[in-house]
Amino acid sequence: MKCLHPAHWPRPKGYSNGVVANGRTIFVSGMIGCDAQGKMVSRDFVGQVRQILRNIVEVLSEANAKPENVVRMNWYVLDKKEYVDSYRQLGIVYREIFGGHYPAMTAVEVSSLIEDAARVEIEVTAVIPD
Repeated sequence: MKCLHPAHWPRPKGYSNGVVANGRTIFVSGMIGCDAQGKMVSRDFVGQVRQILRNIVEVLSEANAKPENVVRMNWYVLDKKEYVDSYRQLGIVYREIFGGHYPAMTAVEVSSLIEDAARVEIEVTAVIPD
């Protein structure tokens, strides 16, 4: 996997502009902040993200993949302000679970999510190198 950063662009913070990778592809559906029993672990945005990232790691492990294999991450948030105001805390939680690996990311504000208690949903694509 190689991160793509045009030399004349500013260095992104917390994501990559692009990623190129060869190998077996893993698609992880949108995850919300529920535990293994399907119970929402927190009403708090950052608490939900922590659980979501843990869930993603657990799903990836089923294919012997790790966070560093993630090439694409899409965030669907209910409140852009809540997301932006949480940057610092999100960075801490993200590094705690995903380390210093920053895939290509997109974040969009949506009007609702299927699960009423969810504040955020995250989906990822990972590639296990050949």
